[in-house]
Amino acid sequence: MDEQTRRARFEEIAPALIEPLRRFLARRTDAATAEDVLAETLLVCWRRVAELPERPLPWAYAVARNCLANAERGARRQQRLAARIAVVDPPAAVQPGPGERDGAGRDAEVVEALGRLREQDAELLRLWAWEQLGAAEIATVLDLTPNAAGIRLHRARQRLREELRKSDLPAGHDGVQEGRAP
Repeated sequence: MDEQTRRARFEEIAPALIEPLRRFLARRTDAATAEDVLAETLLVCWRRVAELPERPLPWAYAVARNCLANAERGARRQQRLAARIAVVDPPAAVQPGPGERDGAGRDAEVVEALGRLREQDAELLRLWAWEQLGAAEIATVLDLTPNAAGIRLHRARQRLREELRKSDLPAGHDGVQEGRAP
């Protein structure tokens, strides 16, 4: 592939990738890291433009996941180094209260329930619900067979349903049995 063809192919594909990738990353990390990882992901797409599949978005999600994992590893190394240099008390995490929504507009109960799931289940559900990918596309992102992705997605939805059911408080009088005839 010559340079002009390569450039034309990238310019054709990139505009359709940028916003979905930006949303994908914004849901998983802070804004600054998301922008850095987006740039790195697009750089990988540019370098490997000849290898991009016909539907490049799931492939690009997989690249973004890997780039984000690299960025997170780098951040952890930086934090360990900073901890060696100075003793710092981390600030307490602020959790939204029941019924409150966090800054990204996500329902706090769902976010809490996702947090209680295994990371693999939570990621499957994020890809399905937030990125609106089907099982075959999720399979591409996670390097699974489409059948395995479908089965894991089904099980993850069941686990999320169970977690949400556990956090569901009885409505008003439902829990009160005192003084009532059976």
